[in-house]
Amino acid sequence: MIQFPPLPDWSGLHPLVIHFPIALLLIAPLFVLVGALLKPEKGRAFLIAALVLMAIGTCGTYLAVATGEAAGKIAERTPEINAVLEHHEELAERTRASFTVLTIIFAAILFVPGFFHRESNRAVSTILPLVFIVLYGVGALFLANTAHNGGRLVHEFGVKALVASSPVPASNANAEGDSD
Repeated sequence: MIQFPPLPDWSGLHPLVIHFPIALLLIAPLFVLVGALLKPEKGRAFLIAALVLMAIGTCGTYLAVATGEAAGKIAERTPEINAVLEHHEELAERTRASFTVLTIIFAAILFVPGFFHRESNRAVSTILPLVFIVLYGVGALFLANTAHNGGRLVHEFGVKALVASSPVPASNANAEGDSD
């Protein structure tokens, strides 16, 4: 019988949530690029999709930082782990702040011209989003470095989230051992 796996407590959620903001925030600039290169009427949908991805990804950074802080409090510590963990936490906070600001800037790029009843021209629909992608690169560097240091904690130092083990159903365990 298929069942949902047990959900870990708050401190064990970090490995489950961190990949969503990483993926969403790294795919968003591709939508910005496509939106900037298309004619304004067609590109706007891609730019709005990029904003939605950024907003959801940025919200995900808040969840990732909160669960990461909880996981960090109960992680096994050595001086090396402490150094990498502190750097990872600092980068995570900078990443969260960067994407909060970037999302607000991009929302302003999209909606401020309409607020002033100005039609979208090539400068607003192409040049500003392309300049924005350069700014976005700074946030992406913070994100990549944060993820790299988190990966170091797991793969180099063996730091693991404390999650409850899932029981193996008796019928599956017996089926593997039986050769009848």
